[in-house]
Amino acid sequence: MAFKKAERTQLFLRCALFGPSGSGKTMTALRMAKGIAEKMGVSFAVIDTEARSASKYSDRFSFEVDDLEKKSVDYYIDSMNAAKEAGYKVLVIDSLSHAWCELTEEVDRLSQSSVSKNSFSPWAKVNPKQKRFIDTILNYPGHIIATMRSSTEWIIGENKNGKNVPEKIGLKPEQGKGIEFEFDLLLEMNQKHEATVTKDRTGKFQDAVIEKPGEDFGVALYEWLASGVPLIIEEPAPKPSKGNTAKQKKEESPTVQMQREALKQEIGGIITTISKSGDAVFTEDEKEQARQIIKTTKLDSKGLQELQELKGFLSDERSRREKIAA
Repeated sequence: MAFKKAERTQLFLRCALFGPSGSGKTMTALRMAKGIAEKMGVSFAVIDTEARSASKYSDRFSFEVDDLEKKSVDYYIDSMNAAKEAGYKVLVIDSLSHAWCELTEEVDRLSQSSVSKNSFSPWAKVNPKQKRFIDTILNYPGHIIATMRSSTEWIIGENKNGKNVPEKIGLKPEQGKGIEFEFDLLLEMNQKHEATVTKDRTGKFQDAVIEKPGEDFGVALYEWLASGVPLIIEEPAPKPSKGNTAKQKKEESPTVQMQREALKQEIGGIITTISKSGDAVFTEDEKEQARQIIKTTKLDSKGLQELQELKGFLSDERSRREKIAA
């Protein structure tokens, strides 16, 4: 490991737009995608979970669309992988909020079916899905423009004539806590179709208020992203042929078992943590739930991934509780 001079490489856009219904999220995303796609000389695709709302603009924009039959994390991921295989370098996801709804509904369902009725164990099972979902977005080899619904509230504001009128404003995005950290650019849309740039890693548009951002805005973002040093992407190693599958499983099994045992010990160390005050960080019920999750994981690479994600969840939860107790 050694330090080297930092340099900005060419990057793929990770942009999210959020706002209340009618703020223009879908239209803005399509216009930005069109600008980038035309600049690159490619077509773009849309993953639509909003009752085919994107297709209503198909007379103004040319794109391919996947109208998700089921708005689940697995379907989102399958669709993104299909777009990747098809070679789309510009992808719109309209919207991310349905994936979060599925996860929160699953947590409620698991909580109600458990004896303790608490949400600790359900979140320990569901959080890995959210992580896979976000990782798929971040690792997509192309530009992504996503929309998110936001909870809304009515306030009394002034119109152009100085009269008091009701106005609908958006609050936080309907997605997981901390979702804003995953994107390079965040645009908060309002009912006037204005976008306030609440986060901007380009440093060019931070806090700017843009009226009806469209193709030109997309091009400006693309030109900044493409101005860095070319990014070299290493191709993943080829998958083994089917004829060697049984042999490979036999060879990997001891290694997988050793890794599983190591993870079990690490998780055991986390759930038995004692706080500075001398109290246990996790309850006995929560410890048992974690042990049950470990018991039900399969002895394969996917099972290892699930244990890694469980360890990450428990570690974050421990840190959160220790901060509260401090």
